[in-house]
Amino acid sequence: MTSHYNKNINGWIILDKPKDMSSNQVLRKIQYELHAKKAGHIGTLDPFATGVLPLAFGEATKLIPYLEGDRKTYEFELEFGTTTTTLDTEGEISATSDNIPTKEEIINILPQFSGKITQVPPKFSAIHINGKRAYELARLGVEVEIPKREVTIHSLNLKSYDQTSKKAKLEVTCSKGTYVRTLGQDIAITLNTVGYLTSLRRTKNGNFDLSHTILLDNLKNMLYKGDGDYFVLPVETFLCDITVIALTKTEALKLKNGQAIDCKGLNPDTKPIACCLENKLIALSEVKENKLLPIRVFNH
Repeated sequence: MTSHYNKNINGWIILDKPKDMSSNQVLRKIQYELHAKKAGHIGTLDPFATGVLPLAFGEATKLIPYLEGDRKTYEFELEFGTTTTTLDTEGEISATSDNIPTKEEIINILPQFSGKITQVPPKFSAIHINGKRAYELARLGVEVEIPKREVTIHSLNLKSYDQTSKKAKLEVTCSKGTYVRTLGQDIAITLNTVGYLTSLRRTKNGNFDLSHTILLDNLKNMLYKGDGDYFVLPVETFLCDITVIALTKTEALKLKNGQAIDCKGLNPDTKPIACCLENKLIALSEVKENKLLPIRVFNH
């Protein structure tokens, strides 16, 4: 019996993830439509969140560990005076407060959330606790202690604030592993009130940003017309932060066969190095004793 997933599709689709779908649901839906053999994604977004979700197909999946990127940028709306069990619109109201901050008060406390900070991930999160997802335990009513984690806030800015509606729009650039819902809660607590996120949108994920994205509905239309494959970006598209060197045909053949090639003058601390033949990625390699050794070989 022929498998449905029988096409060797290699490259990227950078999706503007819609609300109310998990990252994995979106990935599997597109993989099914493309009949792609292999697929993965970079950086999970909650169903509640929208924005940049890089999807890798075929040989591009080998690049995921190297392109995950430490920095992510989000825009979010934080409503003061109410909070929920999930710290977003999907939960039930769990607390309220009559204390609504002023714009000046918000601006004054934001520097407290700069640099390295400590967070406790929310109960409704995908973090593993004793082999189970935290949100699975939370839904069962199981009380667990979630360990603190250190994350880095590179920048945090107030974009606008309407005190009447109690809603603040903010933008944060942070390290991976940062929970923006928790950040919103902690901002509210510091202002002696409560708060929850009414929207969350990722605008940048490592080298990927909204300018690279396509909407799911647009992609579905392209797939329906039979030209969806044309929106798959080449494997090499996002090698921005990786050192790239050009190979000769002889060198390319050696790397493809797992053999080392000479590379005098290359810094051994540079990892990984993308080795290309005529702008096509042949291998990711590392330097050892003036030799270039393949780490991952690409067959596309």
